[in-house]
Amino acid sequence: MPDLPPLARFGGFVATGLTDVTSDPTALDSSGFWAVSADYEGRLVCARFRDVRREPVPAVVPGAWRGPGVGDWTSSLDRGAYTEGVRRIRERIAAGEVYQANLCRVLSAPVAPDADVDALTALLARGNPAPYAGTIRLPGHGVEIATASPELFLRREGRLVESGPIKGTGRTEADLLEKDYAENVMIVDLVRNDIGRVCTAGSVTVPDLCVVEKHPGLVHLVSTVRGELRDGAGWPELLPAAFPPGSVTGAPKSSALRLLAALETAPRGPYCGGIGWVDADRGTGELAVGIRTFWIDRTEGLLRFGTGAGITWGSDPEGEWRETELKAARLLAVASGEYEASGRTVT
Repeated sequence: MPDLPPLARFGGFVATGLTDVTSDPTALDSSGFWAVSADYEGRLVCARFRDVRREPVPAVVPGAWRGPGVGDWTSSLDRGAYTEGVRRIRERIAAGEVYQANLCRVLSAPVAPDADVDALTALLARGNPAPYAGTIRLPGHGVEIATASPELFLRREGRLVESGPIKGTGRTEADLLEKDYAENVMIVDLVRNDIGRVCTAGSVTVPDLCVVEKHPGLVHLVSTVRGELRDGAGWPELLPAAFPPGSVTGAPKSSALRLLAALETAPRGPYCGGIGWVDADRGTGELAVGIRTFWIDRTEGLLRFGTGAGITWGSDPEGEWRETELKAARLLAVASGEYEASGRTVT
């Protein structure tokens, strides 16, 4: 493992000088600046940093990234297993068990022992810029993440909270299907319910529904759900109420989680969890849904990346497989150095 100091990088600022690490969410309502990593399976790591300064992502990070070859990646679910999983979800939809479930697979490839996720973040900033991009590098605590997430999980400004669920993906707006819009509305209803558990009655609204957003190589349907935390509610109440993010689980959430646990063969880890920062002194914070996210597994010597698709009754198994490929292609090309080498957009 390289001797790299702890670091967090989000939104044009960088945090250094690690002082505390805890799994207790009450720390996020105490004091200081915290980097937050919440795995899909529930592991929470909150790291407080002493020094926070404005600094753009550097064009080059010392110890340039050496990623795996494009052909080195293996998938926790191959094409046959994934499409069979889609068919099984459709069976459960027909039986009335779920309305929608987000079936995911985890890709893995060998990574160099001196790999630095901050160097990968610099590559992603050029090859796949994203509104919630960032790095959390805590080698001593098993957290080394580079994310290019386009999706807001939770934003907090004092008592106001907001979520920006994404459901519906295509290469262009013309590719979006009726099922994409239906899926988005289902998940918006779920997120309204999640946030409503800790917000004052009547405060939860949906100011934006099914807005088309353009991202590198694809488009998404994005909605906004907003509410006001009730008295006495903070991060310790908000996180469990909203977790895991609705857009990467399904509806009803409890049924979808049980079904996905039976179909998926690898833990998601930080993929589909929550990744971001909290400024406890100012009562603000911003956590992204951990999609378009790489993480290093030092125990196995692997770089991992997750991809998935939301399955509804209107889903075509082969079409959903292609959606997972579309979401992964550009990011894997960047991580493998193929995007920079070609000098063109990879989709």
